[in-house]
Amino acid sequence: MNAAIRQKFRATFSREPEFVARAPGRIEFMGNHTDYNGGTVLGAAIDRGVWVALARREDGVRELATDQGRPRVTARANRLEKFSGPSSWANYPLGVLAALAGSGRRVPAGFDFLAMSDLPAGAGLSSSAAIELAAALVFAAATDERVERETLVKLARHAENNFVGVPCGLLDQGVSAFGKKEHLVFIDCRGPRFGTVPLPSGVNFWIFNTHTKHALVDGLYAARHRECLTAAQALGVEWLADVSPGQFALVQKNIGAVAAKRARHVVDEIVRVGSATAGLRAGDLAAVGRLLTASHRSSQNFFENSTAELDFLVDTLEPAEHVFGARLTGGGFGGAVMAMTSGSFSESGAREIAAAYERKFAASPDVLRLQTADGAELIRT
Repeated sequence: MNAAIRQKFRATFSREPEFVARAPGRIEFMGNHTDYNGGTVLGAAIDRGVWVALARREDGVRELATDQGRPRVTARANRLEKFSGPSSWANYPLGVLAALAGSGRRVPAGFDFLAMSDLPAGAGLSSSAAIELAAALVFAAATDERVERETLVKLARHAENNFVGVPCGLLDQGVSAFGKKEHLVFIDCRGPRFGTVPLPSGVNFWIFNTHTKHALVDGLYAARHRECLTAAQALGVEWLADVSPGQFALVQKNIGAVAAKRARHVVDEIVRVGSATAGLRAGDLAAVGRLLTASHRSSQNFFENSTAELDFLVDTLEPAEHVFGARLTGGGFGGAVMAMTSGSFSESGAREIAAAYERKFAASPDVLRLQTADGAELIRT
């Protein structure tokens, strides 16, 4: 991709880029909607992501282009505006500019900017966090700003929360920033505190992308966020992470039925993150697989952010040979299912799952075999 983005930049802007950065997409391994509830999460940076290239210009014009079939966007340094419709993709890097400036850091006045991605759109692999982090790296490099990795995560999250308008937690940006090959990223979101957990040998990840709707800005994600805040307030705590399963069992009748379901998912999911971390360290992949599937059932029944398509894939994968477990990955409401398998699960096995899905829904899911990867980085030429 390094050579490809440089070639595309030359073709688009008729000059060489000065700075190039990459940031990986991520698999949400465990911890669905726990991040903004003060909980813990596990994720894996993957070997697909977003690359960005930038060259400075002196006229205060900001030209932003992408290879994703979206329109080229022109903005100006003296007016940081938010775009809508097909041009809204530019809000992610522009939001990072706003976050950098708002924190007192320098930003490049004018520039040519190109983003390229090999992440499938709408699969819940967090292309938004990847473009935010890669953009932050080239913007900082263009002004000789030194920004620590923890700060990059906060800036990217600020951009998405306050400029784009998605009330996400730290999972996406944190995993993309702190990814490490053959490891999962563990985040205690209240600190925040970042660490890694080694993956036992023989673990494989498969993604089954349904191409069903996965639009977080349309309000479904925000609605769940509000419901969790309502549940925490009704329980008299700042974060749902402050409530143990035992405590919740004693007080769940004191809150509304919807709030109770949302809270139960989050409280139990945080416990599953801890159990999965211990299972990975012990090499007990069968136990971890059961936790993955239990996580999906909780999303399906209590958080209600699954879909018929996602449920069918999990139902079909669960009994399949060489599959440890499966669950939706990402915000939900469509998107993709992740399966953790042994190395014996093959392309033919994946095709059988895809064929069953096609018979059911008259549509074929994309199937991706993914590897873990290192986190976001500035590419040195």
